[in-house]
Amino acid sequence: MPKGYSVRSYLAGATAARVGDEMSGPALLLAGLAVTGSATGASSLLAGITVAAAVGGPVLGALLDRAVRPGRLLACALALYAAGLAAILAGLGRLPTAWTVLLAVLTGLLGPALSGGWTAQLPRVAAAPRLPRANALDAMTFGAAALAGPALAGAAAEVLGASAAVVVAAALVAVAAPVAWRLPARTATALRARPAPVTAALAAGFRVVVRSPPLARATLVSVVCCAAQGMLTACVPLLGARVLGGAGRGALLFSCAAVSALAANAVLARHPRSVAPDTVVRLSALVQAAALALAATGRPVALLVAALVLGVGEGPQLTSLFAVRHREAPEHLRGQIFTTGASLKVTAFALGVAVAGPLATWSLPGALLTAAGTAAGAAFVGQSVGRRAGRESI
Repeated sequence: MPKGYSVRSYLAGATAARVGDEMSGPALLLAGLAVTGSATGASSLLAGITVAAAVGGPVLGALLDRAVRPGRLLACALALYAAGLAAILAGLGRLPTAWTVLLAVLTGLLGPALSGGWTAQLPRVAAAPRLPRANALDAMTFGAAALAGPALAGAAAEVLGASAAVVVAAALVAVAAPVAWRLPARTATALRARPAPVTAALAAGFRVVVRSPPLARATLVSVVCCAAQGMLTACVPLLGARVLGGAGRGALLFSCAAVSALAANAVLARHPRSVAPDTVVRLSALVQAAALALAATGRPVALLVAALVLGVGEGPQLTSLFAVRHREAPEHLRGQIFTTGASLKVTAFALGVAVAGPLATWSLPGALLTAAGTAAGAAFVGQSVGRRAGRESI
């Protein structure tokens, strides 16, 4: 690795980029509403920057896998993402809404760089004996960003104005670019491999996921759990209004889940080899299912406990998912597998929100129990798919 580059540098850059990413969504909502006065236009910006990640992830991952210095490509993606946020802000109130949404879509294509693109580079920074602990710390940056990002967006909007919140988010992403630039180059073995065309590389990445039972199983479980988490997100405003005394108080549930996820991952970082990551991925799905079922009872104390239990399931599942990918993904396809996985999870989350919205209006407990069933089913369906993938690869 480069002289002076360390896991701490990696984590600092990843944290800054991911906090900026978590800030960008709420900040765009607030700025869009403040400048245009249209809730529909503001939500369209968030939808555009989120959904585009599903398309951009696999392509970005394939390009990272082909790059001699993937860190430099990653740095360019971060800089363009920050520039995209600035362009959206500059266009608000000056350009037609359709143009600003298009800018959001183009910016969102680079979104996986802030998640899977970073994580795919970790084995080049942490030596094999230190990788499990570094992996747990890397997963913790997601929890820290989920906790700090929305809070910073709200605080910046309150103190400096809604537009300033977007500027701060863009600045955090931009600050991470120099750290990404210095990431280690590909290994000599990987450099000797002849790169396939991008289209062929995309197909190869999907084949590796499908034909590797551990990857297939972990990917499916995590994606289906993301759909369940999306269902919960659609229910949170109603839970706040009906159980906690105000729709805005529902956001406290996310904070509770983020705190418990951080705590669970801190324990896992101290004992990274205590349980096989494949087992943790499946068991965490069942923990999330139990939490969602508890939330369906509609009692305030039970709801807060459910949020804490949910974090205990979400945090270790993410850490263990990364561990499985690091272990199973070939080096020349690692970036694509990580960014494709991130894209699939974003898509599943959006579908979960879309499905649960109307269902929650009809029956809030019904929507939460559906989410619980989805998470529970993930553990069992993932197991059967993993076995089938193993038979087909023989």
